[in-house]
Amino acid sequence: MAGEFLADVQTIRERARQNLEQGAVTSAYQGDPKQTTELLNAALATEIVCVLRYRHHYFMASGMHGESIAQTFRKYSQEEQEHADAIADRIQQLGGAPELNPAVVSQRAYTEYAAGESLADMVREDLVAERIVVDVYTQLIRHFQFHDSTTREMLEDILQEEEHHADDLGDLLFTLDPRSGQVIGRDPASLIESQERARQQGPKAA
Repeated sequence: MAGEFLADVQTIRERARQNLEQGAVTSAYQGDPKQTTELLNAALATEIVCVLRYRHHYFMASGMHGESIAQTFRKYSQEEQEHADAIADRIQQLGGAPELNPAVVSQRAYTEYAAGESLADMVREDLVAERIVVDVYTQLIRHFQFHDSTTREMLEDILQEEEHHADDLGDLLFTLDPRSGQVIGRDPASLIESQERARQQGPKAA
């Protein structure tokens, strides 16, 4: 047994010296790097569109309660940028090139760039986008489950944050009049603060 293990180690060492230009992609990688980078570039495009939509909503949010919701839009745009950076890094690790051409990005993204006229419109469009992302990333995680644990774990981390976004936006939507965008329920500022406190405290013990 020990002899077989040592032989395997020697083989691993020899393989590591081959195809050095492939960087982190070794013969042990069971996926298709080209297909993976194509899938991830679509995810990257989606994150970029989300960054831009949230940034637009941040600057356009207005009214008595617009500032608190605007700060949420700003926070989410920063988190979506972090997602995009993580995906771009993984694409590069797999020997691909992150696609950042604006014309291509708009075509590849799963989500749409929807401006919205009122706060309610903005929150609704962001919630729709987050639900799309949750659906897509859940499917991608299943796809990578058995042949690319690094990509799968990265997407699992991103998915968890996207689910938080969707959950919070769903709560926010019900505080706003869908026609006027004005507050009809709980003050969004206090709701946002309670959401943040709950997130920091983490899940309650059973």
